[in-house]
Amino acid sequence: MSQSFLLEYWKDDGWLVGRLRGVPGVFSQGQTLEELEENIRDAYQLMTKEE
Repeated sequence: MSQSFLLEYWKDDGWLVGRLRGVPGVFSQGQTLEELEENIRDAYQLMTKEE
């Protein structure tokens, strides 16, 4: 079962910066929305990865 989250993002010095609403510590940035979405997915996977 897949989960869905709300991505909040804003522009900062030419970059799109974003975070997953309701998931503390998952932030990232990208030059395009597509890049930001990919980077946020990676950040989320790193934060939730079990060792």
